[in-house]
Amino acid sequence: MPRKAKSNKEGEVDRVYRLLKTWILDGRLRPGEFLSEVELARQCSTSRTPIREAFNLLSKENWVQRIRHKGHMIPLISIREVVEMYEYRKVLECFAAERAATGANPDEIVGLRATIQGEDHEMDFQKFVKANEAFHIRLSEIARNKYMLEQLKLTLQHVHRLDVLSTQRDSQRILHTEIMQAIEARQPVEASRAMARHIDTSRDRMLKLFGT
Repeated sequence: MPRKAKSNKEGEVDRVYRLLKTWILDGRLRPGEFLSEVELARQCSTSRTPIREAFNLLSKENWVQRIRHKGHMIPLISIREVVEMYEYRKVLECFAAERAATGANPDEIVGLRATIQGEDHEMDFQKFVKANEAFHIRLSEIARNKYMLEQLKLTLQHVHRLDVLSTQRDSQRILHTEIMQAIEARQPVEASRAMARHIDTSRDRMLKLFGT
């Protein structure tokens, strides 16, 4: 295959992969839904080949599941998946909170506070979800561990999808007040504990919503 044609093909697969992943994360493609190659090719303005190759990539990341003789579907969300996701998230983010309380400079603390400004008021829930993600990413950046940050970003993709799907059934907001106060007070142990409580509360909310 000529190099230009191969490059174009890879670019089209990447475009379709990113588009389908966005639809999964934003709840347009929902858990339990079977995926039609023909229909998705139409929606993505492409042929079926890039759809199939994008499915292969998404399958490796567990966003899509291949069902023998039936095609592909979006996997259902299991209780075990929720529990394991939040266990892993707690390991990463308690470490990040402790590091931030110890090493964040004053400007970083002000910036971190700004990401959640107004979250305790009647903020639109979509804005709240974005503010929540910005807080957790910024906190992990302040911790200055690139490997932990990379893993957290991947984990927060799953959390984002749960948050989006949950809005249709419950709009409870789990605030960051205690975490922020501990970081501002330079109390690393309490910051870690506050983060653990925050994640446990988030986990319990998701188990209530998706465990039934």
